[in-house]
Amino acid sequence: MRHISALYPGSFDPPTNGHLDLIERGAKIFDELVVGILRNSEKVPMFSLPERLEMLKTLTAHLKNVRIEAFHGLMVEYAKSIEATCVLRGIRAVSDYEYELQMALMNRKLEPTLETVFMMPADKYSYVSSRLVREVAQAGGPVRGLVPEVVEQKLREKLEPAYKFHDEMQEEIARTSDKHSEKRERLRKKKA
Repeated sequence: MRHISALYPGSFDPPTNGHLDLIERGAKIFDELVVGILRNSEKVPMFSLPERLEMLKTLTAHLKNVRIEAFHGLMVEYAKSIEATCVLRGIRAVSDYEYELQMALMNRKLEPTLETVFMMPADKYSYVSSRLVREVAQAGGPVRGLVPEVVEQKLREKLEPAYKFHDEMQEEIARTSDKHSEKRERLRKKKA
């Protein structure tokens, strides 16, 4: 029986419920799934590499055939070094497909033995991306349901001033709304 090892590469900055969905489903398909966190020196991540490693290890601790590692350089070289025969990639929309198809074809050119397997995320995660989660969180918006609870907590810790400002604004809006409601009620009673 052939052992099939797959690599799920990405930046995972931060890990989302969409990522976790693909990891859990990929773990059912492959004998071993390596989640490879790319160290990209050209990008300044929100979460450090150790933070992302820690979050993903916590989130996947229940999956015995999943391993979390970091890598840099060409993904195909890393895949060969861990003896992966497949690359797992998620596709949310047509725009993802166009980009991922180009990458898969280039990877095949560089390493003809490496296959790419595309998976669609669950419908409820089809619009979720790390970039959108970061943008919402940086504005102090709610990310519940988009990321696992441990990631939501880490976002709150990292972006405490944004969340504090958002919470204060929500309280101010509620107070202003209450004042307007009271004023409308007094005017209504006067007219009656």
